[in-house]
Amino acid sequence: MKDNPILRIRKLDADAVVPRYAHPGDAGLDLIAVEATELPPGQSRMVRTGIAVQVPPGTEAQIRPRSGLALKYQVTVLNAPGTVDEGYRGEVGVILINHGKVPFNVEKGMRIAQMIIKPVLTVEVEEAAELTETARGDGGFGSTGEN
Repeated sequence: MKDNPILRIRKLDADAVVPRYAHPGDAGLDLIAVEATELPPGQSRMVRTGIAVQVPPGTEAQIRPRSGLALKYQVTVLNAPGTVDEGYRGEVGVILINHGKVPFNVEKGMRIAQMIIKPVLTVEVEEAAELTETARGDGGFGSTGEN
């Protein structure tokens, strides 16, 4: 069996929790809040995790919502999925937004998001005067007439 790539974690805060998978086979590593804060209805805040990461070469870390927070409290990751690039070494922050009608309290030690490590495809960029024709063409944003 091939060895798994290594995700290096640096604790920036003594209370930080190293991300881990909750169950075997899970795609996402749990990200834990290192601070408590209130999230008023309709507002967003960056919540600290107290960690920095070094993702394996050729990958990114995607920061995604936790389905339980979204379903129960209407709290989600605002820029989902957030991206942590291979070269970034600063603190991982999670931008949470409260779409609910009541304030939501983020507690220190709460699982607030999940981090998924994904491969990244890089491309060569080439300017072109024309693009190839397709059946769809430039139709978008509801161009099929369906919801």
